[in-house]
Amino acid sequence: MDNFAIVKPFNLTFFMVTAFFILILVGASLIMRNKSDRAKRIVISSAAVLTLIGFIFYKYFLSIDAAYDEMTIVTTGGFNWWGELPLHLCNINMLLIPVAVMLDLQMLMSFCFFVGSICAALAIMMPGLGFDHYSIFLPRMMGYFGTHYMVVIMAIAIVTFGLYRPNFKDLPKTCVVITVITFCVYLINLLLIHTGLHPNANYFYSLRPVGNPLLELFYKWIPIPFLYLLPSLLILVPYMALVTTGFWLADRKRREITVSGTEAEAESTADPAND
Repeated sequence: MDNFAIVKPFNLTFFMVTAFFILILVGASLIMRNKSDRAKRIVISSAAVLTLIGFIFYKYFLSIDAAYDEMTIVTTGGFNWWGELPLHLCNINMLLIPVAVMLDLQMLMSFCFFVGSICAALAIMMPGLGFDHYSIFLPRMMGYFGTHYMVVIMAIAIVTFGLYRPNFKDLPKTCVVITVITFCVYLINLLLIHTGLHPNANYFYSLRPVGNPLLELFYKWIPIPFLYLLPSLLILVPYMALVTTGFWLADRKRREITVSGTEAEAESTADPAND
């Protein structure tokens, strides 16, 4: 039983947990299909708030987890509440999604869908130190995977609920939103450092690459904090365009089916008159 509970990327337990959250997404999407937009916004926002509350409990258990503290004391200096704020690329959606959906901010929803979801998914597939090869029933494991899975399915729910639909004209504005949010987080990092609250603050990796080979390459090109992240758009834009293309093709196919159905209905209606 203990071995079965151990979760690591792409083992049986990993896929079972993934399937569980996919079922939540599918079930919620079906239930909310014919509901009003207002109801959909409330449901997604409520899910984000509940996830944030769960996140706080998860971080509390992490703060008293001696094993985790021992593992991370060398690399991060141990647990620090100011270093555990939901300001990472993989979890900032908990803060942004309620604002985006309740105020109907399409560009912010675009950020949550394109950036927040993929970063949370990467965190699931490549868990950090202390979150790989451990029992899913450990509080820190339930918190880590539960939080990141919820971030992913909430971002996708924005689309499956019909509140946002990716389109090409939004991509330039989305790039601006990404840049603005990253700059704001960069300023928060500076504040945390200069106030001494978190000397190693580096949310969004906006100050230094910290061992990420791709970001290290960007830092060699532009050795300036925050600005060195700008080449990331060279990767994000094709990714967003590819995903948007999939939606565009699906929409075009749906329109063709609708037109064909309408024409067939018109022909069948006209046939008796022709007789």
